[in-house]
Amino acid sequence: MESNSAMVAFPLLTTPIESNYRACTIPYRFPSDNPRKATPTEIAWIDLFRNSIPSFKKRAESDTTVVDASTKAEKFAQRYADILDDIKKDPESHGGPPDCILLCRLREQVLRELGFRDIFKKVKDEENTKAISLFPDVARLNDDIEDGGKCLENLVRGIFAGNIFDLGSAQLAEVFSRDGMSFLASCQNLVPRPWVIDDLDTFKAKWNKKSWKKAVIFVDNSGADVILGILPFARELLKRGTQVVLAANDMPSINDVTYPELIEIISKLKDESGKLIGVDTSNLLIANSGNDLPVIDLTRISQELAYLASDADLVILEGMGRGIETNLYAQFKCDSLKIGMVKHPEVAQFLGGRLYDCIFKYNEVLG
Repeated sequence: MESNSAMVAFPLLTTPIESNYRACTIPYRFPSDNPRKATPTEIAWIDLFRNSIPSFKKRAESDTTVVDASTKAEKFAQRYADILDDIKKDPESHGGPPDCILLCRLREQVLRELGFRDIFKKVKDEENTKAISLFPDVARLNDDIEDGGKCLENLVRGIFAGNIFDLGSAQLAEVFSRDGMSFLASCQNLVPRPWVIDDLDTFKAKWNKKSWKKAVIFVDNSGADVILGILPFARELLKRGTQVVLAANDMPSINDVTYPELIEIISKLKDESGKLIGVDTSNLLIANSGNDLPVIDLTRISQELAYLASDADLVILEGMGRGIETNLYAQFKCDSLKIGMVKHPEVAQFLGGRLYDCIFKYNEVLG
């Protein structure tokens, strides 16, 4: 399902990888649990994925690129529900025991087997168009903030506000289909600080004193997330002389932005001299991560990204899937940021926070 070339481990993971890294933040089970009986955590997560079926089915039904889409969408809903029931009865079925990577992969597999390649394409395109039109205002708003710390906080709030555009969350998919989302209103309405993990003040102190030579940013959703959240932040890094690598999915999954889509977005945002609202982009690179899911296992990335990332000194994982559910505790050989909004009650409960709470986790590596 991924790119044809062999996948490799992300070169900045702390070694030995086998004992230091697991692409799953919340343990669904422990060694002492009965391997043939689903744990309460597994059941809660299987139910969460089951709750997403109606919104996925609805998107699939309206996919005009697929012949007989509504019959196939019904088949998807039935087949994926059956798989989830199987795993509930026997956690070792379908390649289990389950974690969020397996549950996402099985959902994508069923969709692709039925011919659905990109059921969120229409909504992604619409949201990208809207966000592109707002980008100049958002960028200038940040440029007008003279205080470096306040500017950083504004950029971070923008990342959280953008990250709300996530159609993998059943509740948010419903809100979005009902009344859309306003980026600036979302910026104002974030839960108050301190957030459930809040290292912003520590990072702010570093931001004022330290500069990074190269940052790798694993991006998340299309629309406001990447265009109004991540790109203004990346643009600020470019202004400070940091080379920026944006790593995007190889293949479509939910409303995550793909590598070809991101290339197109950047080309639309640049002016005739190749600048992003006055900022030189010769140090901005876009990489294909080799990933095809809304979560990521960093032991399986493209060789291209591994090569580009090998000399980076800052790694940023953004979004609930990559930054929270699979890599919140991932350790790197360099400084790292995990930024995302908590959009599943199960994650909020695990972290002892609120639904729609924010995570800004900064780890500095000294020397």
